[in-house]
Amino acid sequence: MKEKITVVKVGGAVVEDEARLSRLLSDFSAIEGRKVLVHGGGRRATAVASRLGIESKMVNGRRITDRDMLEVVTMVYGGLVNKNLVARLQANGVDAIGLTGADIDVIRSHKRPVKDVDYGFVGDVDRVDGHKLRTLIEAGITPVMAPLTHDGNGNILNTNADTIAAETAKALAEHYDVTLIFSFEKKGVLSNPDDEDSVIPLITRADFERYVADGTVVGGMLPKLENAFEAISAGVSRVNITLATAIDGRHGTMITE
Repeated sequence: MKEKITVVKVGGAVVEDEARLSRLLSDFSAIEGRKVLVHGGGRRATAVASRLGIESKMVNGRRITDRDMLEVVTMVYGGLVNKNLVARLQANGVDAIGLTGADIDVIRSHKRPVKDVDYGFVGDVDRVDGHKLRTLIEAGITPVMAPLTHDGNGNILNTNADTIAAETAKALAEHYDVTLIFSFEKKGVLSNPDDEDSVIPLITRADFERYVADGTVVGGMLPKLENAFEAISAGVSRVNITLATAIDGRHGTMITE
């Protein structure tokens, strides 16, 4: 029987909310056994860019990462947000290490091809080195992963944190019984975006296709669910989408085939 591990992704909105972040880090620290934290930080990057006089450009909710913005996200994600999370986990008794994809070559990606939109220095993941992550994890170290990867040619690339969480969970599924939790500012996937309590408790792939067709699932929830189903298909045991203050696996929306 494989040992259990929990991969938790925390979104940028939670990173900016001190009360929610403190609760999440406390709950994450209390998770028994092996664990990995993956974080976003887009709102902090936007705020820092604004202070530096750099305009944030978005298309369909996705950030355009030009050279100036790449410098900002590298500083904010790989430095400011990542190291603060690591320090706070240490204070909670979790021996953590902050990683970008470039560190120990743990996540290799390629620059997203230009189709309708040129997203700039944005990476699409090619592979996550689960063996190297396992070496850290088996040494009792908890990886804290920033949404930055590299292409193997010296270039850092901005990479979607949900994708990093899903790809990390998939890579670890070879070695562990993996639970993947997407924690964010909502209680789960909502059937009515104006009703915070309209949580859909369980979504199958057939449900997902129906919700996309009827407009229930739109915007940022669409790639989150796509990542969730890809993870399930690749051997991840459980995927949960839930409120950041409810990462115990008993709340939110469970994803299943």
